[in-house]
Amino acid sequence: MKEKINKVTSPCVPLPLENVDTDQIIPARFLKATTKEGFGDNLFRDWRYGEAGNPNPDFVLNRGVYKGEILVAGKNFGSGSSREHAAWAIVGYGFRVVVSSFFADIFKNNAMNNGVLPVVVSPEFLAEIFASAEKNAQATLTVDLPAQTITNNETGRSEHFDINPYKKDCLINGLDDIDYLLTNKSKIEAYELAHR
Repeated sequence: MKEKINKVTSPCVPLPLENVDTDQIIPARFLKATTKEGFGDNLFRDWRYGEAGNPNPDFVLNRGVYKGEILVAGKNFGSGSSREHAAWAIVGYGFRVVVSSFFADIFKNNAMNNGVLPVVVSPEFLAEIFASAEKNAQATLTVDLPAQTITNNETGRSEHFDINPYKKDCLINGLDDIDYLLTNKSKIEAYELAHR
C-alpha cells in the first residue's frame, strides 16, 4: 500500500528546465541498490552537489525558499532510459505530484506505479505557474485527483488533466498493481469458479 492521493495543496518547487532525463533525475552510479530506500537523497545529485560533495547553493532544492510536495518541471520531463529508480528518487525526496507540459511515457507510468501523480498542463499554464512561483515562493497549487483539476491558487485559474481511470483509482486508494489484484481476489475467485 502506498500513500493515497486525493487532493494535494502545497507550495511548489519550480525546475524550469526542459528535457530533464532520468540520468539527471538519478545518476546511473546510484542504481546498484535493490530496495527503494535512500534514492531521495540522490535526487538531481549532480545538480545539487559539486564534485567535492558540497551543496550547490544556486540549485532550487538547496535554496531553502522553495519547499513542497509538488515539483513543477519544464517540457519533456523523464526522458531517456526507462529506470524506475527515477520515480523512486522523486517519491523518496517527498514529492507526491510532478507537473509538466509533457512527460516521457515510460517515466509517466513508472511515476504512477510508485505513487507519484504526473499532471500534464498546457505550456501557457505551466508558464503561469513558474511566474507565480518566481513572484512568491509560498504560492500554492491545488491538485484535485478525483476532479482531475489543477488550480494555481495565486491566480485562481484551473486546468483539467487526463489520467488513465485504472491508475487514477490506484492512486486514490494507495494501491499498486499487486495490491489492486489482492483487493479484487474474491471477485477473481468467483469469476474462476463460474467459468470452469
